[in-house]
Amino acid sequence: MRRADRLFQVIQILQSTGNVITAAMIADELEVSTRTIYRDIQDLMANRVPIRGEAGTGYILDKGYDLPPLMFNEEEIDAVMLGVHWVLSNGDPDIQRAARDVLGKIRSVLPKDRQELMQSARQVVPQPPQQAPIQISMPMIRRSIRERRKLEVVYRSLSGDISQRVICPMIVVFFQNIQLLVGWCELRRDYRNFRMDCFQQAVPLDRFFSRSDFESLDSYLKRSKESQQSEKSG
Repeated sequence: MRRADRLFQVIQILQSTGNVITAAMIADELEVSTRTIYRDIQDLMANRVPIRGEAGTGYILDKGYDLPPLMFNEEEIDAVMLGVHWVLSNGDPDIQRAARDVLGKIRSVLPKDRQELMQSARQVVPQPPQQAPIQISMPMIRRSIRERRKLEVVYRSLSGDISQRVICPMIVVFFQNIQLLVGWCELRRDYRNFRMDCFQQAVPLDRFFSRSDFESLDSYLKRSKESQQSEKSG
């Protein structure tokens, strides 16, 4: 790893942690010696990066510090390109357009050698099977999730039954050829997985919910994952 990349990652670790972290912990994450991290932090502090702390106690980065312009290392660029290619293969048209915009913005601020790494990335994301068409607006669904806004929906089950419900949308889950919306269903008074291609209609309401009201969501997702793994192993 280039030293410039390592210094950048030290700042990233300090910024993402938000609390006091020791040089040994940073060294373990970056797979270098503690002595190397001590030198790096001293150099960063000498260059006016607002790091507070001392050896043996730990370090913390002052809030409000902005990282310098994007300086992705090779692995980070590969990760970005893999994610963008996956979205381009699996996302709806609006999120695909957003992914292409992200690439353009990243290219515009990267140094030339980093841009060349983006162009030379060699990772292939297989094209998924043909997905059933989704009739409702995915940008609206994502916006409702971010705003924690309830939705009034008309839903047609795979057996053909049609129901009208109010749901609290939580997350969208991507599978190979379908997308699921996980949410709290007021009709069933429980969490439900809704196939996105089965929605006939979805209208945002002027009613909101709090994520703290659904602290059991993580438990539900864990149970669902365990159930899927059990079905595969069986």
